[in-house]
Amino acid sequence: METLPVIPLDMEVLTPDGRDQSKLDSQRQNITERTAVLAELLNTLGLRMYQALSSKQHSTNTLLSPVNTYGSLVTFFLGASKKTACVFQELLGLSCGTEREDCVSLVDGHKVLKTLQSINSLVDDGPKDEITTQVWAFTRQDVQLSQDFIQGTQDFSDTSFIRSLDFSKPEEAEQLVNNFVEKTSDGKVKSAFKELNSSSDLLFITSFNFQGSWRTAFQPEKTLLQEFHVDETTTVMAPLMTHTGQYHYLNDKTQQCTIVKLPLSKRSYMLLVLPYEGADLRDIESRLLTHIMSGWHQSLQEVLLELSLPKFSMSSETDLHDLLTNMDPKVEAELLGSKAEFSQLSNTKPFTVDKVVNKVLFEMSEEGVEPQDKIQEAGVPLKLSINRPFFFSVIEGDSNAILMLGRITNPTL
Repeated sequence: METLPVIPLDMEVLTPDGRDQSKLDSQRQNITERTAVLAELLNTLGLRMYQALSSKQHSTNTLLSPVNTYGSLVTFFLGASKKTACVFQELLGLSCGTEREDCVSLVDGHKVLKTLQSINSLVDDGPKDEITTQVWAFTRQDVQLSQDFIQGTQDFSDTSFIRSLDFSKPEEAEQLVNNFVEKTSDGKVKSAFKELNSSSDLLFITSFNFQGSWRTAFQPEKTLLQEFHVDETTTVMAPLMTHTGQYHYLNDKTQQCTIVKLPLSKRSYMLLVLPYEGADLRDIESRLLTHIMSGWHQSLQEVLLELSLPKFSMSSETDLHDLLTNMDPKVEAELLGSKAEFSQLSNTKPFTVDKVVNKVLFEMSEEGVEPQDKIQEAGVPLKLSINRPFFFSVIEGDSNAILMLGRITNPTL
């Protein structure tokens, strides 16, 4: 294993780590063929993780990026050894299919990470949609990290920062790290870490920032404060945007929900799922599977719709230790917890992963890429007001990869 020293954290040096562009470009051939295969794997795991997250958060707004979470796990897979490597592969759907004690070499994690970035780049090809991914890793002084892991953070991001510092005074270290992340994220990621301890080996955080535009603009003059029914006893006033035009729509009586497809600027789109009045959103979320979402998409029919929905601006932070524990405490212990083995990550033994945080920011502009539709059809449009808790997914259309999964229960929070 080849290791590299880590640059000391210096608040005067805020430039990202240098990267060898030839390495980043070297495996992009045939990458399109891999995106669909990888999308199915990350979609399956992403839905499992979202269900674990939403079941704990109950009635709060929820947001998860399957692409970002999958990338974080693959990056740590590059440093995993022995049984930990096999457990990573099994969770990621990249199973070893062997009884070998250490199967780390059977899957090229760098190819997986480059494929994830290629999915993100398909979104960036649109005129107004943009995904920005950043990675930060902080380790204690005198620790060297494997070249594989460092390269993985670059495969997985637009910019990366790997720094070392003294954790012996945890409160000072926490302030220093958080200030560095805030400055290098242009203020988008604040208070990244809390409750550090002096024995920390590694802190890891990613930021996945999606800034999107609807393909067709909503009509600003029709954005009005309207009632949004948070639950049976709580109603808030929220600005709801309105647009009348052709939408792909489905009324699913089996799942007791209405589905609408909202095109974004080029390849991406949103599937918005509104439960019937009286139906429980959590029941629908608990039954979500990739084949159900695919079935929705295949069954959509174009209708003339007057659609009203809240403005989108959300952010979330997910602790992967907590998320994996919610899914299966035994798996968490073997992947990132007390039983995890990371002899391929650092020359320091034992080496523990203390914090793994995924930050997701989601902003949708009210503006559109294309001008307003000219409604030529006669007849009265079907009216649909998204005025109660709903689920949504943002999907990259070429690969069918799920970029984000979310729930809005109160748009004013």
